[in-house]
Amino acid sequence: MPSEKFVFQCKECKGNNYVTGKNRQNVRDRLTRKKFCPTCGHHTEHSETRNKTIQSK
Repeated sequence: MPSEKFVFQCKECKGNNYVTGKNRQNVRDRLTRKKFCPTCGHHTEHSETRNKTIQSK
C-alpha cells in the first residue's frame, strides 16, 4: 500500500506548513512533530490535520 500524504499544521498560528507521508498500516495514530514555523518565527508543535489529505499516485 502506498503511503498517504498529510499536511502538518502549526498549533499556535494554524498555518499549514509541511507535507509528509506515512503508511497507515504501520502508523495508526496522528503524527505530531516539533518543527520550525516560518509564520511564527520559532519552533512550535505541528500536528497532522485530519481533513487535508493529499492522495499520492
